[in-house]
Amino acid sequence: MSRYARDERRSLCDTLLAVGPDAPTLCEGWTTRDLATHLVLRDRRPDAEIGRHVPFLHAHSEAVRAGYRDRAWPDLVAAVRQGPPAWHPARLAPVDEAMNTAEMFVHHEDVLRAQPQWAARSLPDGLQAALWSSLRTASRLALRRAPVGVELVAPGHGRQPGHGGSPVVRVEGPPSEVLLFVFGRRDEALVDLDGPNAAIDRLRASPAGL
Repeated sequence: MSRYARDERRSLCDTLLAVGPDAPTLCEGWTTRDLATHLVLRDRRPDAEIGRHVPFLHAHSEAVRAGYRDRAWPDLVAAVRQGPPAWHPARLAPVDEAMNTAEMFVHHEDVLRAQPQWAARSLPDGLQAALWSSLRTASRLALRRAPVGVELVAPGHGRQPGHGGSPVVRVEGPPSEVLLFVFGRRDEALVDLDGPNAAIDRLRASPAGL
């Protein structure tokens, strides 16, 4: 089977080493060091990730996060590259594909598109298809707070109608770009938006629901 999650993880790590620990990302307030720390905690310390959102676990979460964040940069990136520990379900290739293909792709683009003079990558058709498949399950959650109806269109891949109410804005582009838009990278995603101007403005200003 294809291993797009693994390949994107490796490419992301190569990019992290190339830009360094203090480079900007599209994640508001995060440098590349913050992003790498997030990925390691997601792989290895779900307790610390949950603690970001649970007040009585916040101190524990921050202590764990600081321990990883303060590592030497090559060591921190090596931990991202290594991925989840042996006990994690994502060590199984099918689970890794389901859990991490979109995650690794989006965060790789978070780094690439925050750099000066970035350009969209040419992606394999198989990866585009995998990202479109990810959208089928993730878009309803990501768009649950959309203030307007949203229809997703990727020529050659399909159409996903019916998110939200009305009026409806059609978001059209390659699966990779539609995914970035749906996951909140509204200004950087290379998509075409069709609908009433006021509805488009409201959708652009709305946060992702993830």
